[in-house]
Amino acid sequence: MAEDMLGISNTLFIDRRLRRLAGLLAGVVGLALGSAEAAPADAIFTVGNYPVEARADNAVAAKDKALADGQRAAFRSLLKRLVPVTAHPRLKNVRVAKPGDLIEGIRVRAERNSATDYIASLDFAFQPRAIRALLQQEGLPIVEEQAPEAVVIPVWRSAPGTPPKDEPSWTGVWKGLDLEHALSPVKLVPLKPEMSADAVAALANGDGAAIRSLVNATRSELIVVALAEPDAGNRKLMVTLAGRDAVGAFTLKRAYRIDPSDPSYAAELAGVVSLGVLEGRWKAIANPSTDMVAAPPPPPRMPAPAAPVGYAPAPAMQPPPAAASGGAAMQVSVEFSGMAEWQNISRRLAATPGLQNLDVAGLSARGARVTFSYAEGPQRLVQALEAQGLALRNSGGAWVLSAR
Repeated sequence: MAEDMLGISNTLFIDRRLRRLAGLLAGVVGLALGSAEAAPADAIFTVGNYPVEARADNAVAAKDKALADGQRAAFRSLLKRLVPVTAHPRLKNVRVAKPGDLIEGIRVRAERNSATDYIASLDFAFQPRAIRALLQQEGLPIVEEQAPEAVVIPVWRSAPGTPPKDEPSWTGVWKGLDLEHALSPVKLVPLKPEMSADAVAALANGDGAAIRSLVNATRSELIVVALAEPDAGNRKLMVTLAGRDAVGAFTLKRAYRIDPSDPSYAAELAGVVSLGVLEGRWKAIANPSTDMVAAPPPPPRMPAPAAPVGYAPAPAMQPPPAAASGGAAMQVSVEFSGMAEWQNISRRLAATPGLQNLDVAGLSARGARVTFSYAEGPQRLVQALEAQGLALRNSGGAWVLSAR
């Protein structure tokens, strides 16, 4: 069983391992001391489902210490969520004597205590205006717009070649994250009987066309499969994120070392990092005040240029006939006027019959670079894309795609 392999239990969200993870990445993570209900526009200023723990001479002191420590840690997590990764080194200069003064309210999701210990899961709702003013004072960029919600299907594969399946412990890792308030909000959908396990496996293997069979079952066009596979021999947990989020189609594979003394930590870390990847992809294009960078998956094949005014595709070699007709990867520049048009183009591209292995190699404010394979040749590809409302042309030896 997966629980035996990694030592994951249903109570892993209340233990010390997740507390250690809570400070690792931002945004991956009622008795009300104030109103913790945030308006939808201010949802990202709430750090939810945040674990706190403290021990002291008595219960009251333990609770006070847990709240104070939690406020400081949640404040740092919020700053990392809102500020682009490229500006994270400057966050060390942001100093606030009492982060609690910036909090509107605290809501308790769960708590337990003893004569000397206090353990809880809390929602910290920060004051949006105060946080904005603080970051502006420090000259730091801020991303406030949430991405459109994406469906994440957590699945587990115990051995190569076996069909992926629902695994409560892996799904539980995702449930322990702050999915609602993240910059890239997530709706968890378990693997249902009406979902084809073969389609899920194909999507995880990079077949972008497989997403079409999952749209009806999830009622969403933004679907990401999170496939976890334990490699006991090498003591690693292999995690694949594949599908389409608000930025576009992508596939990302990472390995996490399994520590024999703390085996469940690998899965917990993978969940935190995976949500961070989705947020990082969105922040790379949602904030025009910073340089646009390539999507977070492993080193991109082609760096994305910053383009604050307009996007001019760099010259590229025209793929040889074999690349276009034999199913090998094609490199294509995509032109668009804004984020909404890019989302529309990426959805139509992923829905094109016969188009496989779609990947976003780079992204900027006005353009993208994508790679994919198509076995029937450029003429048929042009026709297939026209049926999707897209225009593919050869411009100076480079393939360029745009909406018709």
